[in-house]
Amino acid sequence: MVSFWRPAATGVASILAGVGAGELVSSLFAQNGSPVLVVGAAVIDLVPGWLKEAVISVFGTQDKTVLIVSLALVLLIAGALAGWLESLRPPVGRILIALGGALGVLAALTRSGASVLDAVPSAVAAIVAILVLGALARMLRGTAPTRVAPSGAVSRRRFLVATGATAAGGAIAVAIGQVVSSGYRAAAAARAAFHLPKAAVAAPPIPAGASFDIAGLSPIITPNADFYRIDTALQIPGIDPSTWRLRIHGLVEDEIELSFAELLKLPLEESITTLTCVSNEVGGNLISNATWLGYPIRHLLARAKPKSNADMVLSKSQDGWTASTPIEALTDERNAILAVGMNGQPLPLEHGYPVRMVVPGLYGYVSATKWVVDLEVTRFDRATSYWTDRGWSQRGPVKLESRIDVPAAGRQVTAGTVAIAGVAWSQHVGVSAVHVQIDDGPWEQADIADAISVDTWRQWKYAWNAEKGRHTIRVRATDAKGRVQTSAVADVVPNGATGLHQISVTVS
Repeated sequence: MVSFWRPAATGVASILAGVGAGELVSSLFAQNGSPVLVVGAAVIDLVPGWLKEAVISVFGTQDKTVLIVSLALVLLIAGALAGWLESLRPPVGRILIALGGALGVLAALTRSGASVLDAVPSAVAAIVAILVLGALARMLRGTAPTRVAPSGAVSRRRFLVATGATAAGGAIAVAIGQVVSSGYRAAAAARAAFHLPKAAVAAPPIPAGASFDIAGLSPIITPNADFYRIDTALQIPGIDPSTWRLRIHGLVEDEIELSFAELLKLPLEESITTLTCVSNEVGGNLISNATWLGYPIRHLLARAKPKSNADMVLSKSQDGWTASTPIEALTDERNAILAVGMNGQPLPLEHGYPVRMVVPGLYGYVSATKWVVDLEVTRFDRATSYWTDRGWSQRGPVKLESRIDVPAAGRQVTAGTVAIAGVAWSQHVGVSAVHVQIDDGPWEQADIADAISVDTWRQWKYAWNAEKGRHTIRVRATDAKGRVQTSAVADVVPNGATGLHQISVTVS
């Protein structure tokens, strides 16, 4: 019986060496071709929507970390298997690695905007892993005693040192490649040196009564570090603002190309807007509110002069992601902007630096393109976007929702007056009332904080005279048009979840 662990070690070391070589080549010559990231992106593209939603619901904004760690584990397990198979029946292990490399090449070539150069890192990774596995497998066979060389032609210590050094070198190369690739550090340095211009039009002051002082209640403005992040970018694009360009084309009379410097010279406007992810479940936290600085997209479209038959704008990210936005949401009175600032700071890299879109009233999958570089004026019957290709609806207006923040679900509270509080939203429509229900009792009106605008969430609170026992608390909102939040339960697919948020608490 052939031992498993030493052959497995040769496979793991070979995979680390190959991936390390591929990551170094990617960092130097093909920043969009990282073997790990192109395969990860392919996984994101190929897995069914229900699985994506399940991962997001369990891991939230850590979903990408979970995916990368999972991919790393799969690679190491596959490497161990390849090493074992190579020891049993060469060259089966090397063939297995070659097949994996071919999948990496295919994943790189099928990405949006890919070139042949993007496939080189995956090809290099496979070639290096195959050569290393062959060498280590031969060395391992040389440690076995034979009639000719009873003590083994190669000492086991020498084999272990070679295998360990190969694995360590590969791991170091992976780390170096990940740090160097994509220009992340350069982009971070450019952002650190960037000073936001002053707004030509400042946002109206936040009313003094817009926020309640209740511990645990979501702040009316979400700090940048706490702002939710959901996107398909495994690696944050590192964009040099001096080379950034936005092209507006398609069904227009005049095409426009805009540089970052030209954008900053325009009269920028400040606005406060709540953004929501369509993956936000009832009571979920994939929603945040910020003060944005940018230039209204409607002014740029007016310069481009869209043709009368255009009904959609297909926006494209630097990494190839696309969103299809109804053209009326970019040309009406709402402040849909190309944002360069967030809460008084340059856009964080993970939130779209140097430029992203912010569109009030629409879920992010059809509007909030980060790292935006292209706006194509077109039609819904001519073009589709990343998520609509995967079964989500073409138009994604944000639904009327409300959430309980305080007390936390499952919390034990003391009998007497207990503060119940949370937030409610109906972006670009506004919230007019919030009601709370205890167990199956009547709906009681809650106090709502002053509105900042129809494009932001509102805080609410209710003073509950809590009696001992276990209780269920529900909340529902009414929008500015008098429509009451539905109790009908719907999944996030295809255009956002519905239902009433409820929690259970114990009163002692």
